Amino acid sequence: MVDPLADVVSLLQPRTPFSKLVVASAPWAVRRSALDRPFYFAVLHGACQLTVESETLTLQAGDFALVPAARAFATSSLDRAPPREDEAVTTPITAMPGGARVGDPEGAVDLRMLVGHCVFASADAALLVPLLPRWLHVRGDPRLATLMQLVGDESRAERPAREIVMARLLEVLLIEALRSTAGTAASPGLVRGLADARLALALRALHGRPAQAWTVAGLAREAAMSRSAFFERFQRAVGVAPMAYLLTWRMALARQLLAQRGLAMAEVAERVGYSSVSTFGVAFTRHVGMPPGRYARQAADTLRSSGSTADLA
Repeated sequence: MVDPLADVVSLLQPRTPFSKLVVASAPWAVRRSALDRPFYFAVLHGACQLTVESETLTLQAGDFALVPAARAFATSSLDRAPPREDEAVTTPITAMPGGARVGDPEGAVDLRMLVGHCVFASADAALLVPLLPRWLHVRGDPRLATLMQLVGDESRAERPAREIVMARLLEVLLIEALRSTAGTAASPGLVRGLADARLALALRALHGRPAQAWTVAGLAREAAMSRSAFFERFQRAVGVAPMAYLLTWRMALARQLLAQRGLAMAEVAERVGYSSVSTFGVAFTRHVGMPPGRYARQAADTLRSSGSTADLA
């Protein structure tokens, strides 16, 4: 069976190059506004609040939260109101080995969590991240709980190769959270769309046959819904209109084909649903910002350059 989320995650190539342990003593609050990478939280002990785009989530032990795009957010203890965007937050933060201590350094620790940046190595990240939820909050997933336990154990241990093991565990944790839908309170995005049985039928058909001449009516038939009901439900759940989603996915696939395979431009166009090179070129240029031929040449130059560097190494 076609798995749209696996398609997107595979193209994104998620990595977790940075993590740190945060321990906190209530009351406390921290706001972050200048971010250039996705951010995640893995709560090991205690609970806190996460506020993203004016919506506040309660995170507790075993929870995993991800903010895929660079958005401002705030975290705070449960006994403190989330800080406003214009509020100056002065909670003391003290550096410690491997992380930070938030709040009164002499107070009782009531929260332990791993926080960090993740990166999407794919050149298509800017195209694909909008298909993900604005934030993802996973709770009660047994597989995730097992991974969280392993991450917690490793964070407290001083074993050989600890940092390497932690990085790999966090990458698996990230992917597991992205593909988890049961028990997920997700904002609009692909995860919410796949949680809807009717919309999932259309999404799987679209991913399985991207070259098909899809229309809203055709996708609605896959979902066994009326055209108007499907359009409204898709846009509400996924956050974009069906044809906008289709275009984004086709352009991501086109970039992959242009970068990794020696295919003729006509074949690339056909594989992503365009009947002619010219119409494909117009759509690609408008969406990606450069003609497909130039993109293919730049991708080939990058590949040759990385190969030469590897040979020198």
